[in-house]
Amino acid sequence: MSLPFPLRAARPAVAAFAAMGMVWGSFAAVLPDLKSMLGVDEAQLGLLILFTPIAGVTAMLLAPRIGARLGRVALPVATCLMALAFLLPGQAASVVLFPLAMVCCGAATGLTDVLMNARTVQIEHERGLHLMNLSHAAYSFGYAGAAVATGAMRGMAWPPGLVMGVVAGAALAMALLTVERDGRIDGLRAPADGSGGGLGLVPLIGGAMVLVAFLTENAAENWSALHIEKTLGGSPEQGSMGPAAIALTMGFARLAGQGLAGRVGPFRLLKGGALVAAAGALIAALAQSPAMAYAGFVVMGVGASVISPTAFSLVGRLGPDEARARAVARATLLGYFGYFFGPPMLGFIAGAFGLRSAFVFAAVLLMAILVLAPMMAAAAGRRPQAQRA
Repeated sequence: MSLPFPLRAARPAVAAFAAMGMVWGSFAAVLPDLKSMLGVDEAQLGLLILFTPIAGVTAMLLAPRIGARLGRVALPVATCLMALAFLLPGQAASVVLFPLAMVCCGAATGLTDVLMNARTVQIEHERGLHLMNLSHAAYSFGYAGAAVATGAMRGMAWPPGLVMGVVAGAALAMALLTVERDGRIDGLRAPADGSGGGLGLVPLIGGAMVLVAFLTENAAENWSALHIEKTLGGSPEQGSMGPAAIALTMGFARLAGQGLAGRVGPFRLLKGGALVAAAGALIAALAQSPAMAYAGFVVMGVGASVISPTAFSLVGRLGPDEARARAVARATLLGYFGYFFGPPMLGFIAGAFGLRSAFVFAAVLLMAILVLAPMMAAAAGRRPQAQRA
């Protein structure tokens, strides 16, 4: 049976997104065991994870140049490196080695993320399809599946190194599906003559919205297991279901978003998603049982699911042809400050005020979307008509 055309067209990007979801889903679900292995508290763990964005942001800055040099194999190479990097944290049983392992994870993730988003936007433009929601849904399903599998392995008392090794192997298999006959990503480098160098405000505002979405989304996914186990007294299996509930909900919501994207205005979709996600974060913060926390995570996932794909698509749609990949790369770089800094930031807040306060902070931060969406609409309106898609 052949795959539906949108999925067939987006296969390389979908596989990369799924692989990234798998490694980070396993990491989030096994985090309580990593914490115990290292013998640290939440604030100390947040500090150890903080080393991740240093390499991640550096890799994102270099990604356009690396991608241009690697040519058609850029996305497969980056995805393989990411899968291999996640073998390391479960083997690093000391506070000296663990940050180094996370540096490898951050660098490989940063490189892969820029390239897979840029490749998705290029396929969208070439095929005339809306694929960003589909690609991000693959991340969510990969994340949820890995989180559930990790919970089962934790329930069998498997050590973190073995758990993450199994998931990294599965992600490496997904990386093989990113290979394509011509996977070059056009427009990664600025023209040598300096023409088309200005990207304007759209990538910056779009990146800021992605930052808010990823900071709250990834932080909630990473700390939900601890919230259920430590704050609410849940079991390891129940804890692992926290990130799985968020990711699985977001996966189905993003599939639904494929249809909504053509019928609901993108800026209305952004603001509605932020309000729903904030309500879910507050429910999770006020939860008195794992079941109530799951309900909050489900509501949070429904709202957050549309924010980052919609913002990325807008950046790609509104950017000029010769700078589309660079515009997406810039938005990705800014957005993934939230992806990387979200978990340690919530770790510091949780260490000082408790995990409930961390989820309240996430709800408040989501309100920034209500300001950023009109700003992006205004910035798009000021662009010359020739540069608007």
